[in-house]
Amino acid sequence: MSLLFVRDLSVSFKVGTKEVPAVRGVSFDIGAEESFALVGESGAGKSVTALSVMHLLPQKKTIGPNGSILFNGRQLIGMSDEGMRSIRGAEIGMIFQEPMTSLNPLHTVERQVAEAVMLHSEVSRADAGHRVRELLTICGFHDAEERLSAYPHQLSGGQRQRVMIAMALANKPSLLIADEPTTALDVTIQAEILDLLEKLRQRFGMALFLITHDLDVVRKMADRVGVMKEGEIVETGSSRTVFENPRHPYTRYLLESEPKGVPQEEGGGAIVVRTVGLKVHFPVYRGVFRRVKGHIKAVDGISVTIREGKTVGIVGESGSGKTTLGLALLRLVSSEGSILFDGRELSGLKGTKLRPLRKKMQVVFQDPYESLNPRLTVGQIVGEGLRAHDIGNRAEERTRLIENALDEVGLKPSYAQRYPHEFSGGERQRIAIARALVLKPRFLVLDEPTSALDRSIQTQIIDLLLTLQKRHNLAYLFISHDLRVVRALSHEIVVIKDGVVVSRGKTKEVFANPKDPYTKALIKAAFELGGTARAAPR
Repeated sequence: MSLLFVRDLSVSFKVGTKEVPAVRGVSFDIGAEESFALVGESGAGKSVTALSVMHLLPQKKTIGPNGSILFNGRQLIGMSDEGMRSIRGAEIGMIFQEPMTSLNPLHTVERQVAEAVMLHSEVSRADAGHRVRELLTICGFHDAEERLSAYPHQLSGGQRQRVMIAMALANKPSLLIADEPTTALDVTIQAEILDLLEKLRQRFGMALFLITHDLDVVRKMADRVGVMKEGEIVETGSSRTVFENPRHPYTRYLLESEPKGVPQEEGGGAIVVRTVGLKVHFPVYRGVFRRVKGHIKAVDGISVTIREGKTVGIVGESGSGKTTLGLALLRLVSSEGSILFDGRELSGLKGTKLRPLRKKMQVVFQDPYESLNPRLTVGQIVGEGLRAHDIGNRAEERTRLIENALDEVGLKPSYAQRYPHEFSGGERQRIAIARALVLKPRFLVLDEPTSALDRSIQTQIIDLLLTLQKRHNLAYLFISHDLRVVRALSHEIVVIKDGVVVSRGKTKEVFANPKDPYTKALIKAAFELGGTARAAPR
């Protein structure tokens, strides 16, 4: 008998006067102690399916009359709120994608995990406290006692996710739903969290319902997989069967969308940007008089050379100094050391002397939804730089430049009249690239521009960036923790740890023969995750 049995589930949402379908006739089952993954691109309906099981969908939704969700033989559709509260968090636990938005910023770790224990168990606060310590230890905290009084903002992304896992496991559920549990994490932390989930699944005898768009995660974790497209499951089967012999064209498309290869090595062009001994140290203030007691060495003596038509990939975990390095090159944070742009020293330039050079140095950020002003049209966003630098004498000329930039990134000129919320994640990132490109820069800082995107969209953006680089002879500084994407785009790789360079070299050489332990660990975590499917599906 299946632990979770979903049949003919259809969900639609009311948008204005229309009913918009999100899930259409979805059917699958999960056995006791089995791991099942639902995979597909953003908007496929994966999270809606998982939230339907938990009764966490918004009120303005309609569930099809023939739909059925059986958990341990009990019908969840139509169950009362009181009945669901007795199941949710006790028999079914859930881990969400972004723990920072799921954890209460005003409560300590101890209080939040203890609440999960006490809601479903008649235990004293002291006993709940012992259980919290036990859960944190099980979830990989070696300093559990010290972390009890910590608030979410005082923890790293991986630590916050471990707290979420501890809360989900508080009452030893028989089913754990994990909705994109590692998407926002560095590759090494991602591997640690996935290993932890597998160990806990076996330890507690749980079933795992995994929601993801990352096929590497599916390979590592899932016994069976369902492939979802536009609200429907188009293929199901064991992980080995689906990966080795995909039947549906969409499954094959997903498998073929992974970033591959390395950019072609050609003769080096002129040097666009060079740093020598670059340092960015942030002061640490303590005491009543806020005196400087030390410095955080975010960037500590880094030298980098970037040539036209070439990409230097900056690799490292969160907090290693990658983004700070990029901001320093753009003169957006104070720094020490030499920064040469087209042979001109930038370190002494400020204000009006620096401004004419800014149009030649642009940046594309990680999350285009946050970096694009929702109150402006696409045309206004892309044309903002033209107005700031007084480029284009007439409105018609600026309109032509904006439309040309949109066309170069694969968007229709008519999109200039629309707003950011009307576009997908990949389209928004194309808009962000167009905004940088319209000024005809020489140098682009690309700060995790693909990490928030599906694999298939990542591949499209990488292809676009390579095409634009070749067409305009652009120099890129590409910042990422995703080594697959870095390998596909970068000619040279610089590995940073704690603000210093631990390894550098040509892309092929670094991946083929990493020298230092940290680089080896990054590569192992990235490519072991994408290994073969499990040999013996349960």
